[in-house]
Amino acid sequence: MARVMVVGGGIGGLASAARLAKIGHEDTVLEARPKLGGALGYVEADGFRWDSGPTSTLLPAVIRDFFRKSGRAAEKEIDLVPVEPIQQHRFPDDTVLDLPGGSRAAQLEAVESSLGSGAGARWVSYVDDFGEVWEALRKDYFERLWSPEHASKEANQLLDSRFTLHKLVEKEFKDARLRALAMHRATFDGHEPRNVPAWFGMWSYVEQNFGSWTIPGGMGQLVDVLASRLATRGVTAITETEALDLIVENEAVRGVRTLTGEYAADAVVVAVDPRRLPALAKLVERTMPVIPPVIAHVGLSGEVPELPAEVVLHGKPRRDPTLVVRTTGTAPEGMHAWTILGRGALAEDIVTALARRGIRVHKQVETRVDYSPRDLVADWNGSPQGVLWQGRGTIRNRIGTVAPIRGVYLAGAHTTPGAGLPSVGLSAALVAQAIGPA
Repeated sequence: MARVMVVGGGIGGLASAARLAKIGHEDTVLEARPKLGGALGYVEADGFRWDSGPTSTLLPAVIRDFFRKSGRAAEKEIDLVPVEPIQQHRFPDDTVLDLPGGSRAAQLEAVESSLGSGAGARWVSYVDDFGEVWEALRKDYFERLWSPEHASKEANQLLDSRFTLHKLVEKEFKDARLRALAMHRATFDGHEPRNVPAWFGMWSYVEQNFGSWTIPGGMGQLVDVLASRLATRGVTAITETEALDLIVENEAVRGVRTLTGEYAADAVVVAVDPRRLPALAKLVERTMPVIPPVIAHVGLSGEVPELPAEVVLHGKPRRDPTLVVRTTGTAPEGMHAWTILGRGALAEDIVTALARRGIRVHKQVETRVDYSPRDLVADWNGSPQGVLWQGRGTIRNRIGTVAPIRGVYLAGAHTTPGAGLPSVGLSAALVAQAIGPA
């Protein structure tokens, strides 16, 4: 049995701790904030409640696998349900696309019907091309510790390619709406598509084939279930205790230093931005964190437009901001809880910007909670969006699952395989692989 310190009580840290405890290790989680969960949780005000982070997830199998590998089937603890449509996309020319998930045929029909003759065929052809990409990277990068020597030729070529998402999409589509659709995930995650590898487009394939899923009542419930799982497994969680640095002797980790003392450890899982720990900061000097979006959680009264769970309002490229409205918060009877997110050239209040785009609820706002990107980084002690794509060197410049310091491992958005709830969940599985059973 190894003594494992997990630095960071977000989803990556909690999932790592639960997996390691199941295979016999003695775990302690250190969290700087007063509560566990990181970006995953709730914001509450005046009887309204909003998810503080994602409101849905792709690859539900990642969540199911975590629950199974840490001791109890997901179906016995949470209710995962599909989101339909995955998103409603509204384009500058006033066309509207309700994009379904989990079905190639449904996407073909929806895109063809909304964007015109031939658009559906072009879209599904683009997505189909990522089938082999997903299989190659799933096997060697997302689900197994990365090793160039043992990975397939295809996986090595994909991760070393200079071909960018922007070049691919410009080549595939003349229709500006299809271009916006294909690059939405990258751009709204905070990246410049000219710096994002083309293989990143495989998330469109994942979305089409596996759908998007949520937990009724809010994804923040996942934190409560994880915390309960940790308690069942005998994991100690210490909040309001910030890790200041790793204790390293003879190129091996010996523990974690905090303001209140030192914690000895045989292994340390770092599930926070490694910049926060001087022992690791110098190893990621060539990377940058992603800047979070502007966010406004609003409580609304009266009748509001009937919208699906998530609406994307695309602006004119390089001129208008992109806005996303999520309508799944909980509210007092007769009221509504929405979250509005914005990226790009947002030069006015985000609710005013939303009204300018045709969704007018500014006169119905009863309460609101606003976060600037700076507020979010301060509140979360870092960016949950992970590492900014700066070309193919980004993978080499960030620290992978196994750090150069013996006994140090990384989980979360700032390591392999990347940001987003599915990738962060997979990062915990990779940590468990690397450390192995007690």
